[in-house]
Amino acid sequence: MGDRLKRLAGARQTVTGLSLVLLLAACGGTTSNPGPAASQPPTAGMKPPTAIGAGEGQLNLIAWEGYAEKDWVQPFQQQTGCQVNAKYAGSSDEMVTLMANGGGGQYDMVSASGDADLRLIYGGDVKPVNVNLVPDYSNFQAQFKSPSFNTINGIHYGVSLQWGPNVLLYNKSQFPTAPTSWSAIYDAKYKGQVTIPNNPIQIADAALYLMKTRSNLGITDPYELTQSQFDAAVNLLKTQRPLIKKYWDLASQEISLFTNHDVVIGAAWPYQTNTLQAASVPVADTIPAEGATGWADTWMLGTKAPHPNCAYQWYKWISTPHVQAQQAIFFGETPVNSKACDEMEKLQAGSCAQYHANAPASYFNTIKFWKTPLADCGNGKSDCLPYSKWQTAWTSITG
Repeated sequence: MGDRLKRLAGARQTVTGLSLVLLLAACGGTTSNPGPAASQPPTAGMKPPTAIGAGEGQLNLIAWEGYAEKDWVQPFQQQTGCQVNAKYAGSSDEMVTLMANGGGGQYDMVSASGDADLRLIYGGDVKPVNVNLVPDYSNFQAQFKSPSFNTINGIHYGVSLQWGPNVLLYNKSQFPTAPTSWSAIYDAKYKGQVTIPNNPIQIADAALYLMKTRSNLGITDPYELTQSQFDAAVNLLKTQRPLIKKYWDLASQEISLFTNHDVVIGAAWPYQTNTLQAASVPVADTIPAEGATGWADTWMLGTKAPHPNCAYQWYKWISTPHVQAQQAIFFGETPVNSKACDEMEKLQAGSCAQYHANAPASYFNTIKFWKTPLADCGNGKSDCLPYSKWQTAWTSITG
């Protein structure tokens, strides 16, 4: 959903990378059940360690900018002796490319989003991890212990990190009462006043709406679409095209659109809502009756990681309540550790509720988290449209 470093356009600078910070466009986010019982990934048979050995002194990360900030990296380095080298990627596609051949013996870990996870897993570029070596894993919200985007047939290929819902943002002057359906962004009465993300995964949002409003299509998962289901979602988005003021790439773009009253409704993240409200722009957000999609990130371990012990030390550190709270507030997202809420309140009063860190289980049940669209439908059939088809279709939608 737009790239993660640009998600907070103008994000603060962080740790110096292995090479240039990449400022490219595009990015790659549930059920609490393990992934579909499909063919086993290539690395499924690799046994993870049962204990953490001596640190190797280095840790090479591929990360979204803001995921290796000095406030929590420096204490980690001091405590473990593992020097963090972060290479910032600008897109999920770039992360997949960099992690080719298991990270090439250069990179240890990648902070992958849901639209990259399965590509990395089935590409054999990441390997199983032992979550029992991460003490705070037991404090994770249930939805993020074995989500389908990073857990296949009961095998964990990473540790969940942070997440966020894709909400319906609206101007309260235009909508005194919160819209109850995503149909508002497809309503011709708002022609030229709608904005949505510039991302192929947006097709899933249309599919989710159709799943709830056109049961005859038989959609059961917005990321597993047959040709006819996919065509229906694409056609809906093509019909929506004349209503769009702008397909936004940056969070700042959507913020400007609402600030300048160029749009009255659109798809957003809580970050935009909070930023606009802090500036006294009359907006609010909601998750409509059909539910919503969402993104969630996972730290994954490269198949050829040269510093696995430092990687497990990072897993332990980044999963603690205080560090989760630090990253959540810095980046504008929500921690998966259920004990991070109190830490967030210590750092910034009101932030726990702002970012839904204290949301009940019923809230998560309304969210369909990003996962990579595959040809494998997860039901023994292989007639779903893979992500490459989503990319091609999105170009035809946006022109």
